Amino acid sequence: MSGITEEAVEKFLDSNPVFAKEYYDLKFRPGIISELLSTNKTNVDFSQYHTMSSLEESEIVFDLIRGFQDTINTEKCVFSVLKRLSFMIQADRMSLFMYRMRNGTAELATRLFNINKDSTFEECLVVPDCEIVFPLDTGVLGFVAQSKKIINVADVSQDTHFCSFVDNLTEYATKSILAAPVMNGKDVVAVIMAINKIDGKVFTKTDEEMFLKYLNFANLILKVFHLSYLHNCETRKGQILLWSANKVFEELTDIERQFHKAFYTVRAFLNCDRYSVGLLDMTKTKEFFDQWPILMGEVPPYSGPKTPDGREISFYKVIDYILHGKEEIKVIPNPPADHWALCSKLPTYVAENGLICNIMNTAADDYFEFQKGAVDESGWLVKNVLSMPIVNKKEEIVGVATFYNRKDGKPFDEMDEVLMESLAQFLGWSVLNTDTYDKMNKLENRRDIYQDMVSYHVKCSNDELQIILKTKEIYDKPPDECEEDELYEILQEELPDPDQADIYEFHFSDLPVPELFLVKCAIQMYYELEVVDKFHIPQEVLVRFLFSVSKGYRKITYHNWRHGFNVGQTMFTLLMTGKLKRYFTDLEAMAMVTAAFCHDIDHRGTNNLYQMKSGHPLAKLHGSSILERHHLEFSKTLLKDESINIYQNLNRRQYDHALHMMDIAIIATDLALYFKKRSMFQKIVDQSKTYENEKTWTEYLMLDQTRKEIVMAMMMTACDLSAIAKPWEIQSKVALLVAAEFWEQGDLERTVLQQNPIPMMDRNKAAELPKLQCGFIDFVCTFVYKEFSRFHSEIQPMYDNILNNKKEWKALADEYEAKMKALEEERQKKEPIQAPKPVVPAVTGKENGGNVPVGEQAPQSKSCSIL
Repeated sequence: MSGITEEAVEKFLDSNPVFAKEYYDLKFRPGIISELLSTNKTNVDFSQYHTMSSLEESEIVFDLIRGFQDTINTEKCVFSVLKRLSFMIQADRMSLFMYRMRNGTAELATRLFNINKDSTFEECLVVPDCEIVFPLDTGVLGFVAQSKKIINVADVSQDTHFCSFVDNLTEYATKSILAAPVMNGKDVVAVIMAINKIDGKVFTKTDEEMFLKYLNFANLILKVFHLSYLHNCETRKGQILLWSANKVFEELTDIERQFHKAFYTVRAFLNCDRYSVGLLDMTKTKEFFDQWPILMGEVPPYSGPKTPDGREISFYKVIDYILHGKEEIKVIPNPPADHWALCSKLPTYVAENGLICNIMNTAADDYFEFQKGAVDESGWLVKNVLSMPIVNKKEEIVGVATFYNRKDGKPFDEMDEVLMESLAQFLGWSVLNTDTYDKMNKLENRRDIYQDMVSYHVKCSNDELQIILKTKEIYDKPPDECEEDELYEILQEELPDPDQADIYEFHFSDLPVPELFLVKCAIQMYYELEVVDKFHIPQEVLVRFLFSVSKGYRKITYHNWRHGFNVGQTMFTLLMTGKLKRYFTDLEAMAMVTAAFCHDIDHRGTNNLYQMKSGHPLAKLHGSSILERHHLEFSKTLLKDESINIYQNLNRRQYDHALHMMDIAIIATDLALYFKKRSMFQKIVDQSKTYENEKTWTEYLMLDQTRKEIVMAMMMTACDLSAIAKPWEIQSKVALLVAAEFWEQGDLERTVLQQNPIPMMDRNKAAELPKLQCGFIDFVCTFVYKEFSRFHSEIQPMYDNILNNKKEWKALADEYEAKMKALEEERQKKEPIQAPKPVVPAVTGKENGGNVPVGEQAPQSKSCSIL
């Protein structure tokens, strides 16, 4: 070993560089790198500028990496890079200018200024109040940001882009510049600039290469910072929108509470010391009593700023959110003009122009009048402000949100603008919820008012009650002071005898009697059903209810109280005479008769199709069975009034069941549903024939609620069509009333809707009524009464009547056809001799609609008659 000298080893290593490198990498490199990273010392002399060796440059690189490990502060990391870079390229000063957007305008602002080899971070960091801002159309910096290329200016006096603004401000003479952009993809993040090569020289190509090489460190730092910042902004944005959405849809009562809850919930994500929300008065036109003083010259007209839609700018409320120190919320109704949030006139300017305003240094702003001193006893000062309008879906400005002093001391930047704008925009759109809620409240209030008006006009008055329940005449006291037995005695005298009134008969006719008599008959039916005492129906309430129901029907041609009563009487007859009551409880029977009386209440004389064609509000309210659902709602509205609610003493289960039966019964009168239930009813009838005795079948059906409801629905159809099953002398007259109402609808379709009505509703085809009646009986009616007569033989009279009526209508239809055929033959004979004339049957009277033979008395209808 003693024979090996240092010179021999050195000679061997020089002769075998590959081996030397492998040996170094294996034995020494890991330890050296570890030592370099673990020590805080740099073996580089920074006291004076000199040419750097490779080893010193490596030392600087490791020094920068160690610095990145020690701190995550972006400015400090970039400061370290620029400090070392200024030494390496021998620049007198270096600066970092950050790219940003403010109020929609791109600009560069100082973040680190005048860095040299001996600088400290604190003296080079620029606070927001002292930053220097360059628009992109100014100076070498602006040109670098626009061109996105490195620029080396040897003599600034010869460069057209150079601006001496900063030199004048700092009393410094710039001679040469080396500047390059920091890019994130295609976007400029910042510009780094080196000024004045030491010893008066210019920056060389080598300096440019060194500058770009170490610029990669700054580029990486700023990219990471930028991406992290964007991520944080998007996270904040998501959190703000999520939490504000939660509160927006939780609070719908009014805009003030909605904004308050939303802003308060997201306060932790807004990153500012304070923010205020000014709510604008949405009144566009003044009341006449406010205009009179102006028109009289007593008050000068308003001449101040207005919103873009022409409203006077008036903040009716300001909500201040104080987040620094102790959190506090202040609500100021009718705030004075000198309130600290309004005295600057910035919210007014934003409301007037609808623009976002970002004031980065309020102390240097000379357009708005920001408060110079502390705004309150806490000593808090306004430093930077971001203000933006809150705009609803109608593009009306409903308020102004203003944010004060970003918490990190920096001014609000582009991302803050985007984030706050998203929040303001979302809240503006959410105003639609409160508007809708307000409209719904107003509609409900109007509905309650209209309901009260309807109730007043429909509800049986005390004077009308005395027509039937004559307590004042007999006892000299109102009904509510009488005992139930006293009321019963009066009603026994006033109500008709059931047998004499024929209320148990299928052939009952309302034509000879007045409407009041029908009300009395309806009252009597409840006693016959034995439900008055059983369900504790107050007799005064029963009279008021049925009198009110009769008033609820409109005075129209057919679907009036007479029709409503006839349907109720037929239901009563089916239950009692037809023996169908054995399947239903007393409660169900009462509900079925009540539903029958109410089934067409407030009918308008036009059908469901007309409601849809004319765009009636009822068609928009109810999607199907339009009128039937309206009749049901009207009936329930009456029952909500305690003074006419015959169900008032039912327990909850009974009450719900009674309303459920009424729901089905009234909706079932829609003929569109009739065809859906025919086959189901037929199966029930067929099933009844399979049982050996009536008792077993009755016990089975009583317990099957679904089959009972189907039977009830078909009973309602049979009741609604019962006019077709009356004796001919009644049916022929009622048919004219039905036809007259149809023709009135046809006239409306022709005049209002500008459409040709179908034949059944066409007055010009009135002569075809018998033929149409035959078709209606065959297609719709026969099935109902045939199946009911099979179901219960007691209902056979209705089926017999419809067969007889079919025969009568067929005879009239045949007679009409024969006359038409004869007239056609006569016309054809005369055709070669003279020009054809309009066919007018000589045997009919034009004054009666062209249907009644001359010399015969027409049935009592206002607009139609029959052969």
